[in-house]
Amino acid sequence: MRSIPEYDLDAAAWRKSSYSGGDGGNCLEVTHDFPTVVPVRDSKTPHGPALIFPASVWVAFVNAVRI
Repeated sequence: MRSIPEYDLDAAAWRKSSYSGGDGGNCLEVTHDFPTVVPVRDSKTPHGPALIFPASVWVAFVNAVRI
């Protein structure tokens, strides 16, 4: 069984998309503080869980949804 690495996200610099606006709506936040992964969280629950994607998968996702 492969072990899953742990990442300390407490000191991460999280950011929202510039398209999210300032109305406090539903937003995702990401941090690029880790070279091989991109953690993603819900901005409404910053102390809740984060999904952690391999960086290459995140890049492919962003490229696929880019307008």
